[in-house]
Amino acid sequence: MTLVSQDALIAGAIANKVVSFPTDTVPALAVRPENSELIFTIKERSVDKPLILMAASWRDLQSYVIGTPTEWEIWQQVVQQHLPGSLTLVLPASASVPAAMNPSNPTTIGVRIPNCDLALGILSQTGALATTSANRSGESPLRTTTAVEAEFPNVLALDQRSQQAPSSYGGVICDSTLPEMAEKQGSGVPSTVAKWTGAGWEILRQGGVQLNS
Repeated sequence: MTLVSQDALIAGAIANKVVSFPTDTVPALAVRPENSELIFTIKERSVDKPLILMAASWRDLQSYVIGTPTEWEIWQQVVQQHLPGSLTLVLPASASVPAAMNPSNPTTIGVRIPNCDLALGILSQTGALATTSANRSGESPLRTTTAVEAEFPNVLALDQRSQQAPSSYGGVICDSTLPEMAEKQGSGVPSTVAKWTGAGWEILRQGGVQLNS
């Protein structure tokens, strides 16, 4: 049985295990950034598909990104307007980003702050984690805890029945109080992915957030 409490999931993530928890879009697989290869292995994921760095705050992401003062000002405005939310920003990566997160192009990193109180509570304790949707590569994202547990029996999945009462970290409840373990988690709509080009935003995937390019 891999369903665990919130405290046990946080401890497992800190101990370099792959974990799964709800987000505002779809359930995530997550691991400490330096162990990103574990997710590529269990998902059977091609190395040309990078992982996303997810954190509870912009402050927790800043050491992984590098830019000019003008760029930082532009990025900060977008963060204040849209995050937490279903928006992934692909920005220039600093030397703090493990190459294993984006093997085919280690010069960039996708960063996101989910609009989900439960996810934010977990990430506030673990620090930034390398994440991706919970599914085998090429298949549709799984939407329930029971589906994630069945597909990835060695991953620590959050048992919502035993979790702590949610605290306010700036996100929405995100289905965290529902007792039915088969209840779908998140909106099911993927995050918008916007890449910084140096002069503006290139929309790589249109999702739940509209961002001017």
